[in-house]
Amino acid sequence: MPVMSANPQANVVARRARSEEARQAKLQAILDAALDVFAVKGFADTRLDDVAARAGVAKGTIYLYVESKQALLEALVRSGIAGPLAAVEAQVLALDAPAETMLRMLFAALHREILGTRRKEIVRLVIAEAGRFPDIAAFYHREVVGRGMALLRRVAERAVERGEFNSDELVRFPQLAIAPAIVALLWANLFERFEPLDAEALFDAHLTLLMRALKGSGA
Repeated sequence: MPVMSANPQANVVARRARSEEARQAKLQAILDAALDVFAVKGFADTRLDDVAARAGVAKGTIYLYVESKQALLEALVRSGIAGPLAAVEAQVLALDAPAETMLRMLFAALHREILGTRRKEIVRLVIAEAGRFPDIAAFYHREVVGRGMALLRRVAERAVERGEFNSDELVRFPQLAIAPAIVALLWANLFERFEPLDAEALFDAHLTLLMRALKGSGA
C-alpha cells in the first residue's frame, strides 16, 4: 500500500503522476497493438475493433485517446517516427562539428532508432498506403519527410557557408543523402530473405562517396 504523505498537495500530485503514467502505458499498449494489426491487415482493412481486441481494451477506450483510425495511425507516426526525429534533430543542430560528422550521427541514429527496431514497420506501412490515401501521405510529409529534408538542408547550407562543400547539390536535393535509407527499407521488406543487406555498411559507403563528391576530388 502506498505511503501517504502528510502534505495533501503532495498526495494529489503523486496520484496525478500515477494516473498519467497509467494513461501513457495504456496508450502505448494501444499503439503497439495498432502496429501489429496495421502490419498484417494494412490500413484499409484494419478495424478499431481489431486493435482493441489486440490491446485487450474496450473499443471505447481507444476513443479516449484518438477520434478515428487515421488519427490512430497519425499518433503511431508521431510517437514512433516524428518523436525520435525531433530528438535527433536537436542533437545534430546543437553540434559545432563538420557536416560529415553531423551526417554520420544522423545516419547512425536512423539505423539505431528506425531500421534496427519495429519502427521501420511504420515507414513500410506509410509507403504501402500513401498512394491510396493522400491524407496519410500529406501528414507523413508534413511531420516527417519535410522536417527531415529541412534538417539536411540546414546541415548542407552550413557546410557550404564554411567552405566544407564545394557545391550546393545537397542543399538543392537533400534526398541524395537519405536515398540509401529508402533502399534499405524496401530491401528489408522485399529481398532480405534472399540476400541480406548490411544497412549500416551501406550508409557508410554512401556517405563516403557523397562526401567525396561534395568536397571535391581531392577530399
